[in-house]
Amino acid sequence: MMSYILILLLLALALLTLAIATRPAAFSVTRSASIAAPVEAVFRNVNDLAAWEHWSPWAKLDPNAKSTFSGPVAGPGAAMAWEGNMQVGAGQMTIVDSKPNEQVVLRLDFKKPMKATNQAVFTFQPDGAATRVTWTMSGQNNFAAKAMNCVVDCDKMVGGMFEQGLANLKAVAERQG
Repeated sequence: MMSYILILLLLALALLTLAIATRPAAFSVTRSASIAAPVEAVFRNVNDLAAWEHWSPWAKLDPNAKSTFSGPVAGPGAAMAWEGNMQVGAGQMTIVDSKPNEQVVLRLDFKKPMKATNQAVFTFQPDGAATRVTWTMSGQNNFAAKAMNCVVDCDKMVGGMFEQGLANLKAVAERQG
């Protein structure tokens, strides 16, 4: 009887492993917002990584997180490394491309709680007196991330953080006008 149960458990584990392994590796999370501010004001707050402290949703999760900046103040080569609590983790983001008032592309290197390298892209489109900003993060999930996605809706979780960040960015950019 015990061997029958053990075989069933091993078969269930094998099926679960196969189901996780065959899940898509690629992911993308996108959120957009309309901000009643000129495109230059919105772009400036994304292209200058030090300005992220004023609107990033992760900055509020750990006010004691340590951030260090390197490279130029803004634009390609500007980098910010951070280390914080388990909600914030540790890593570095670097601007790899920046087209004034159009787009900012970042490389995200996460070290903790899980290692990963992703890309974030912000696009800015004038919309009358407002600016339409779109924030997209994409990358590849490893086996552990695929397994986590079976129980946690990462699009909803990360997307929710993007929504909060865009709301914060809206408040900051609209104050600056």
